[in-house]
Amino acid sequence: MAFDGITTAAVVRELDSLLAGGGISRIIQPEKDELLITVKSSKKQYYLEMSANASLPLIYLTDVKKEAPMSAPNFCMLLRKHIQGGQIISVEQPSLERVVIISIRHYDELGDLRTKKLIIELMGKHSNIIFTDDSNCIIDSIKRIPSSVSSVREVLPGRTWFIPGSDTKTDPLFIGPEEFREKLLSCSGDVIRALYGAFTGISPAAAEEFVFEAGIEPRASFAELSDHDRTALTEVFLSRMSDIRSGRFEPNIIYEGDLPHEFGCFEYQMFRHPPYSVRKMDSASSMISSYYGEKEKITRIRQKSADLRRITQTALDRTNKKYILQKKQQADTEKRDKYRIYGEMLNTYGYSLEEGAKVLNCVNYYTGDEVSVPVDPTLTAAANAQKYFARYNKLKRTAEALAVQLEETENDREQLESILTAIELSETESDLGEIRRELADFGFAQKKGPSKKGAKRPVKALPYSFTSSDGFEILVGKNNYQNEELSFKIAGNSDWWFHAKGIPGSHVIVKTNGAKLPDRTFEEAAQLAAYFSSGKNAPKVEIDYTKKKELRKKNGGKPGFVTYHTNYSMMAVPDISKIKRNR
Repeated sequence: MAFDGITTAAVVRELDSLLAGGGISRIIQPEKDELLITVKSSKKQYYLEMSANASLPLIYLTDVKKEAPMSAPNFCMLLRKHIQGGQIISVEQPSLERVVIISIRHYDELGDLRTKKLIIELMGKHSNIIFTDDSNCIIDSIKRIPSSVSSVREVLPGRTWFIPGSDTKTDPLFIGPEEFREKLLSCSGDVIRALYGAFTGISPAAAEEFVFEAGIEPRASFAELSDHDRTALTEVFLSRMSDIRSGRFEPNIIYEGDLPHEFGCFEYQMFRHPPYSVRKMDSASSMISSYYGEKEKITRIRQKSADLRRITQTALDRTNKKYILQKKQQADTEKRDKYRIYGEMLNTYGYSLEEGAKVLNCVNYYTGDEVSVPVDPTLTAAANAQKYFARYNKLKRTAEALAVQLEETENDREQLESILTAIELSETESDLGEIRRELADFGFAQKKGPSKKGAKRPVKALPYSFTSSDGFEILVGKNNYQNEELSFKIAGNSDWWFHAKGIPGSHVIVKTNGAKLPDRTFEEAAQLAAYFSSGKNAPKVEIDYTKKKELRKKNGGKPGFVTYHTNYSMMAVPDISKIKRNR
């Protein structure tokens, strides 16, 4: 979700309640478009993070301390000169704009009390951090915008600061029902587009939620709606504006499975059902830092896993080509019995072969059919027979060797497909480290050299841990090495084992502690096995399950590959939104 005016309002209310009256003790500029300000109040020290990054503009309180650069940028030095040691008077938001105004009182060089403003504009590619005096005259900004860059507004020292485009949208906070209707009636296009196009601070996601709550057709224009639907939308919208004015916010993060999908400062009705789940947060700042922290973590892991995915996919493509070639060679060996029969026919009927003949016509005594055996007229019948037997024996040896090679190639295919699935399940660098080790151990990737003396040993990754609705611990392996350990070291004979049937996926172990499992726990373990498999996006996945004591490791098999002959099966929906994860 974009950092819209509603989120800004929640953050501003939080910042004003916590920072007003606090003193600015430190200012650093870790990045070219980012500030971190330390504010000390009578009760606590706070770290205020603000960023004018074009792709991710933010402002929130954080617990993360950052290092200052060796040489402070000019904008940072200017702020230190004017407002370090100053006191924050207030934190405000004009209308429902994506703008935060921090008013700061300080003493100037002559000892006179002055007021300055630090203005944070959270407007996508137009985001900026602007420093002004109390009359909105710009002193400087973290991004200087000359007229050659923007014809709408210059952001340069000496210019007057104003909010661009504020006259084209209506402030929704103090609008009445009639004005709301009139404004939307004047808008063309569907009602969602009209909402975020007509009113300040409304994001497309928020507009979609208002329409969903009102239960109206999102593709229709406001003019096309019935009076009942117009009234319903008006009531929903004005109710939300009343909540914002009163400071009634409910910060939360919406997850799709384990992945953060959206965040919001009120409950989103359209995300109340699977595959979505909601995690309520204590504050707007914790919501923002958790959401973007998790998103950044996922992005970082995906970037770091890109090379592993490439190596694995390349190895899999090569293995598939080898498999196709071996199958073709195996098909060629299937005619070997014909050569054996030719040899036997020549040994039996060779006495009748005429000198210089190129074919021996005889009866195949195995089938009673006529058979024509090609022969080399320069050789005797016995020599021709030996030639066919030699060809038969060569193809037989080739077939036997290919049977072994095909099994090895098939095992490699299964292992590489399971590794690709494991890469998708990885959440931490230690998860990727175990996968990289497996690729190197089995020759799919180059092994790294010996670790340098004193280097940290890699942290061992742990399996996922869940608790069923009935209180049973459920463990889920993230990769083949973990699957192996779960099934043959951690699981007891009375524990239950689950796995997606016939496709790559995690081993799922339910720790029973000798107790009988309720049906609901069986279903939840199956759902986990379905979710943590390559069938994750299918409507349903068939799951095999059995007692751990029924598992057998293949002789010479790859890690995490097992056999079993006694098992049960069930169909499971790959939805784990209602299963408690132990973090």
